[in-house]
Amino acid sequence: MANRHRGEIEAELGGRRYTLCLTLGALAEIEHAYGGEDLLAIAERFEQGRIRATDAIRVIGAGLRGAGNAVTDEDVAAMQVDGGAAGYLRIVADLLKATFAVEDAPPKNP
Repeated sequence: MANRHRGEIEAELGGRRYTLCLTLGALAEIEHAYGGEDLLAIAERFEQGRIRATDAIRVIGAGLRGAGNAVTDEDVAAMQVDGGAAGYLRIVADLLKATFAVEDAPPKNP
């Protein structure tokens, strides 16, 4: 079972349930895939709705590997998801939210 406090999510890919997690190593993998572009620049591009199929493959693949699954990006590209393209984008959005969300953080003392 995924632990959102550790940035984990669960998703069904190719008819199988997986845990995904963007660990520090997975985030470094994503930075490397984008030529060393920093995470903030990548996240800003995604927030603007500029997500390509290749982006979804990279983020989902990194999340799967970050959670210990032995899959390649080619494996991810061949996996089917309920909802088609929108289903892949929901997984990416959920994974990024679990990784970077601060809404569960305790309130700061005034």
